[in-house]
Amino acid sequence: MSRVLPAHAIAGAATCGLALSNAVRLVIAPPVLIAVVATLGALAALAPQQRLALAAVLVAVSGWWWGSARLDALDRSPLRAHVGEANWLGVTVTSEPRVGRFGQRLFGRAGRFGGEAVDERVELELPLGRAPPQGARIRALAILRAPRPAQPGSGFDERLWLRRQGIHVVLHVDEWRVIGRRGGLGGLADRLRAWLRTACAPGLGGERRAVVEGIVLGDDQGLSPGLKTAFRRSGLYHLLAVSGQNVVLIAGGVLALVLLLGLPRVVGHLGALAAIGAYVLAVGPQASVIRAAVAGAAVSIAWLAGRERDGWHVLLLAAVVLLAWSPYALFDPGFQLSFVAVAAIFVLVPRLVEILEGYPLPSSVRLTAAVSAACGVATAPVLAFRFGAVPILGVIANALVEPVVGVLLGLALIAAAVDPVSPGAARLLAWLDGWIAAYVAACARLVGAVPFAQLRGPAALAATVLPLLAVAALWHRASRSGG
Repeated sequence: MSRVLPAHAIAGAATCGLALSNAVRLVIAPPVLIAVVATLGALAALAPQQRLALAAVLVAVSGWWWGSARLDALDRSPLRAHVGEANWLGVTVTSEPRVGRFGQRLFGRAGRFGGEAVDERVELELPLGRAPPQGARIRALAILRAPRPAQPGSGFDERLWLRRQGIHVVLHVDEWRVIGRRGGLGGLADRLRAWLRTACAPGLGGERRAVVEGIVLGDDQGLSPGLKTAFRRSGLYHLLAVSGQNVVLIAGGVLALVLLLGLPRVVGHLGALAAIGAYVLAVGPQASVIRAAVAGAAVSIAWLAGRERDGWHVLLLAAVVLLAWSPYALFDPGFQLSFVAVAAIFVLVPRLVEILEGYPLPSSVRLTAAVSAACGVATAPVLAFRFGAVPILGVIANALVEPVVGVLLGLALIAAAVDPVSPGAARLLAWLDGWIAAYVAACARLVGAVPFAQLRGPAALAATVLPLLAVAALWHRASRSGG
């Protein structure tokens, strides 16, 4: 593990302050702000360690205040006073539809309610069938409802889940019509996502296309319920959340292309930053996406600034970015799983690789096994607490698919880049990618079909506690032997 640096302390303090706002809201009066400014002026007279400690405290308090202000903004809802009313609304659709058994749901941003101007996130409920596309500006006749509270035995509180996303009203839409499309950065994101969805798998259809789109875009909507279950039971569901591997391939591809063209390396890093930003716009601000994007951008920025990149600092910066936007992100399972997994890679993987060095395995297999084991052990408590189930064959499943996932991503991204120039070549790449997607789906079904692939209840608790105890014992043994 890296030693604690001043940058770690400041970023960690900001993270703690932002997280604390979920427990207690802080309101700072003007006299307090004057005192903070005076304290900052006194920093120069202190010793270095005292300056760092005081700066960390000030940053933590600032994060606490900012997080409180953001939570107040997210909890504000002018439309909540109109629950139960029916009226015409102007809404911009900000997501693709999520199709269920009896209807479909979309996220949007309301701009008008009757003759009143508003600016608030909402959820739209529509019957099965036609739905407005992402980015459409619609005029809708809807009844405003409060989100449903937790149902006995369901374990899911829709009202709390939506509130943490700044949504307090559900629109039951009776009729709607498209009146335009949004522009600006949101419109660019819509076009990028539509292009990537179409161009990453030209000519493919059915399950193979759904797997490719799921891995490239982090979207499982195209997968059948049975295949989704297989991905969950096998421990491969993380493939359907955009990860650092996607960002590495995009940034690395841009750098490689720039070097092949003989352009300066600085052009490559600037291009990598632009490509990462475009990819984030296309796939949406998921926790794993933002974390991976911050990490990828930090590599290029560190090179441009002539400084060494530090993994822990980058991880903390990603947490600051996400929590500064919404402190409620702390409760999101994606946030928890993503950051716990990366921390486990930093802490556990080097030690596990050392332990596995005595086995007759290729180095790539040892690394894959170490990463899968570290992530599996670290994320098991989160999975057991949030979902009541823990996959225990993830190491085997990931060992089967890890060698081909990078190839699948690479072929999909190359196909998207080639499609505007040579559709035939893009279709050939997509055809090859389809076979890899079929292999990934087959591995998920094969491992997921094992009766004990996923444990629930007391067995899930045992699967959470016992590996943690085993890792602790191995760590202690290796430490005592000087490993």
